[in-house]
Amino acid sequence: MLRKNVKIDLLKHVPLFAGCSKAELGAIAQIADEVGFAAGSTLITQGERGKEFIVVVEGDVEVRRNGRAVPIRGGSEFFGEMALLTEEPRNATVVAVTPVRTLVIADRAFQRLVSDLPSIQSKLLSTLAARAVANDAA
Repeated sequence: MLRKNVKIDLLKHVPLFAGCSKAELGAIAQIADEVGFAAGSTLITQGERGKEFIVVVEGDVEVRRNGRAVPIRGGSEFFGEMALLTEEPRNATVVAVTPVRTLVIADRAFQRLVSDLPSIQSKLLSTLAARAVANDAA
């Protein structure tokens, strides 16, 4: 079982949480459950509504969009961050190639956390705004 400080270290590398303080990351870590998946398991299915955010701690996954393999960007293995903020359907399928250990944050638990700690909400909005500006410039 991962200790809280290990979870915090993993979460601080997720762009969505880039502006969060260590205390806020600690609150996020508290709602992140460690979940294992067997090789061949589907973690996320394209087209379904997202209900969780997943950070791969250990193991290998494959990402497929419309049946085609998609490279994992930047070496970071986290998926479904937009599920925490929107009700948009998943844009890819993620399958475990090997046994995988993950941190999973459920959307409802995250919404409660944001409601309880409004400082996180403003930081997430700032991060998303910066990403939108960067995407428009690209």
